[in-house]
Amino acid sequence: MKPKYSEAFIGQARVKLLSRGERTIQSVAQELNVNYYTAKNWLKPSVTAKVVGSVAKEKRPQDWSAKEQLIALYKTYGMSGESLNAWCRENGLFAHHLTSWEGAFCTQSQSPSQTVELRAFKDEIAQLKRDLSRKEKALSEAAALLILQKKFRALWEDEAK
Repeated sequence: MKPKYSEAFIGQARVKLLSRGERTIQSVAQELNVNYYTAKNWLKPSVTAKVVGSVAKEKRPQDWSAKEQLIALYKTYGMSGESLNAWCRENGLFAHHLTSWEGAFCTQSQSPSQTVELRAFKDEIAQLKRDLSRKEKALSEAAALLILQKKFRALWEDEAK
C-alpha cells in the first residue's frame, strides 16, 4: 500500500512543525491540511530518524529548475483542494510553492543578474545626465561672461577715443 504522504513532504512538514515558534501544532497541522495526531506523530524520534535519512535524498523546492517548475505548474493547472494537496504530497511540495513559482514566472522576465546590471546602467545614465547638465550650465555661464567682457572692452574703447 502506498503511503498517503511522501517522505519528502513529511520531512518538510516536520521542519515546519519544529520551527513553528509560538504557534501550536494544531495550527500548523491545519495549515498543512494534515490531521493533528499525524503531525504530532511526525515529531516522535522514531519517525524523525526514518524521515531524516530520506529527506537528504529528496529534492528541495528551491532545487527545482525553471523547466521542472513549469512542468509542475502545467500538471497542476486546474487542480484545487484535495487533488492539489495530494499531488503536492507525492512530489514533496506545498501548494504555496506552486503559487510562488507561478508569480515568479508571471512577473520575472529577466534573471536577477540582468536586473542588477540594468539597475547599474540606469544609475550610470542618471549620473552622466547630471554631469552633462552641470557642464552645460557652466558653459553657458562662461559664454555669458565672455560676451559681457567683449561689451565692456568695446565700451571702454569707445570712451578712450
